[in-house]
Amino acid sequence: MTTYLRYLLLILCFPLSVLIGPNAVSAAEKPFQRPNILFLFSDDQRADALGAYQNPHIQTPNLDQLAHAGFSFRNAYCMGSIHGAVCQPSRAMLNSGRSLYHVPMDLKGVKTMPQLLKESGYTTFGTGKWHNHRESFQKSFTLGTAAFMGGMSNHLKVPVVDLKDGKFENKRMGEKFSSELFVDATVNFLKTQPADKPFYAYVAFTAPHDPRMPPASALETYKDKQPPLPKNFMPQHPFNNGWMTGRDEALAGWPRQPEVVREQLTEYYAMITHMDSQIGRILKTLKAQGLDKNTIVIFSSDHGLAVGSHGLLGKQNLYEHSMKSPLIFKGPGIPQNESSEALVYLYDIFPTVCDLTQTSVPSGVEGLDLAPIWRGKQKGVRTSLFTTYEDLMRAVRDDRWKLIRYPQINKTQLFDLKTDPAELKDLSEHPEQQARIEQMLTTLKEWQQKTDDKQPLTSEHPKSEKIDLTGRKRKPDAHQPDWIVKKYFDSE
Repeated sequence: MTTYLRYLLLILCFPLSVLIGPNAVSAAEKPFQRPNILFLFSDDQRADALGAYQNPHIQTPNLDQLAHAGFSFRNAYCMGSIHGAVCQPSRAMLNSGRSLYHVPMDLKGVKTMPQLLKESGYTTFGTGKWHNHRESFQKSFTLGTAAFMGGMSNHLKVPVVDLKDGKFENKRMGEKFSSELFVDATVNFLKTQPADKPFYAYVAFTAPHDPRMPPASALETYKDKQPPLPKNFMPQHPFNNGWMTGRDEALAGWPRQPEVVREQLTEYYAMITHMDSQIGRILKTLKAQGLDKNTIVIFSSDHGLAVGSHGLLGKQNLYEHSMKSPLIFKGPGIPQNESSEALVYLYDIFPTVCDLTQTSVPSGVEGLDLAPIWRGKQKGVRTSLFTTYEDLMRAVRDDRWKLIRYPQINKTQLFDLKTDPAELKDLSEHPEQQARIEQMLTTLKEWQQKTDDKQPLTSEHPKSEKIDLTGRKRKPDAHQPDWIVKKYFDSE
């Protein structure tokens, strides 16, 4: 045998790992391990109601830790709503990846995010608030425990149901505070998950949505240290925006009393603090089960809430406090303690999850993948962002300027968010801003055309913007427990 043949035989007999190194073989042979997705979703939580987001007046240690260990999007928005229950369209958009005027509220005929993951091999689990009808929950989840099919409820008496083998069963009234009820269900689910099959867990809290009835232990946290009034607190909104006396706005009298707003804000914060403690139980279980290393944790909320800002209480307006939500991604491959000011929608989460799980994005999804932002490949996904509420308000913003248009009263507001993030100084009457207003109105109309919003921006017969609600009292709500009615209403 020649020397050449001996050398060739030696090469063929050697293991490939000896010739090119063991890492090359393992990298080639090791398949992509699809991550678990744990989605924590609160209800009515303002983007600034988080300690990690420079708010020293609220206690959220577990969410703060999540933010420090993950990547935050500081300009995350709900696009808006076609009716007063903003949480319903927000969740429809989130779970479909579609914009407001392109998605039915019952998600009929739409591929949902959990449905897509279920069809691609994930175990999908849902608990808590599902405000988009029973059938869409059935098609989306492998199983569900303590699922709430409504919009709001007494937190100690939440009507819930379980899902098993595609059928609902065990309809009952929850016997624990809502956040504890949903977290118990999640903890039990996590304890049964094998390491070799990925899961998607959707945990949709009803906190801090009213009725604001925090457990005494959470309220004690704020004893003798109530949070201050919002910087943009007003006794009454300066003009009639068209939704001044709706359900949410009737939860306090007019003019708004500082002590009443501070009390409601304290209860609101306490609800979030209690929810945060329960989220801590989930994260602790995730780690104890050895699932944390391959789990992407997402935290967000369906929209914000005024709670006294601009003289308003609810989310039926287009100010930053009501349309923005916290948004955090944490997990393998995601930078720690970093953030972005990119303009994003909550429905961008859908294609981002597709990226993270290597799942094809279905047709009809309009959201944009956010992962390239934290990977350093791009700074943003859009240059402007559009929000809308009923036929009453339309808004558009870019990286600095924001315009709000009120079609029913032919009124425009313009804010410089860089110098005035609290939206206190309306610049719409300044002569030097008229060209900017025209340009932003053009951008707004482009968004309307793109999203099939048919609302005219001008009324031929405008309503009066003047309104005076002085002396009007708050109204009790059917969902409020007797003790809340007694506390707030019997004295009036």
